Amino acid sequence: MGSLILCHKKRAKHPYEITRIHKRIYTIEELCYYLCNNLYLIDYTIINEQLCRWIRDELELVSLAESLMEMLKNHVSVEQFVLYVLNDAKIYTQGELAHIQNVLEKLKNQKEVERQKYKADTLMESGELESAILVYMSIVNSERDDSVDKRFYGRVYACLASAYGRAFLYEESARMYEKAYKICEDSRMLEGYVYACYRYMPVDEYQKMISGNQIFLEVDNKLAEKIAREKEKISLKASPELLEEWKREYRRG
Repeated sequence: MGSLILCHKKRAKHPYEITRIHKRIYTIEELCYYLCNNLYLIDYTIINEQLCRWIRDELELVSLAESLMEMLKNHVSVEQFVLYVLNDAKIYTQGELAHIQNVLEKLKNQKEVERQKYKADTLMESGELESAILVYMSIVNSERDDSVDKRFYGRVYACLASAYGRAFLYEESARMYEKAYKICEDSRMLEGYVYACYRYMPVDEYQKMISGNQIFLEVDNKLAEKIAREKEKISLKASPELLEEWKREYRRG
């Protein structure tokens, strides 16, 4: 934003808490920032009367709160509610508001299961692995939506596998990658499966698994090369520090 923005002075004594992501909001600017950066996460858990009362009582934006309360009574869409808040705050340009409106329109046309996946993706990116896993699990365990591409559920399984992997739950990760690969037949998912097996299986069990499968052997070789390159990068980065440490040890000796 290139123009000068006059921020509201009022800061809430009691923050508005978004418990799902452990977020506390103190100002109208923080609320707008949250809305704009979490468009896929906006639902009844934040668009409700509690938020309206907080805006009225804590921020003392009575007119805005009353308008929003009236909008809720008239069952307006989430998109209309969000745009009204952003417009009233007057901290975004018309171009930025138009972009936000376009994103909201796109979301409105998405299927619920697609919105759910994006919620999980966003939670995982923010480090909320447990919450992300729960959302991914709710997708794969619910009744399938036949209107989405078959590979969609394979991608959900792959994301779930990645979340398990980040949580060091490699056995669960391997199971999810296996399901993902059976649906999508994507080589990256196969690599994820083999790597997860490598991380949780005893050495002899892992060697037995890959020895009888030419594809697994090829993937294992690729993974070994990748790991070697990563170790080399780490070694090169650490070399100056290690050299200094060796110099200090030599001088002390």
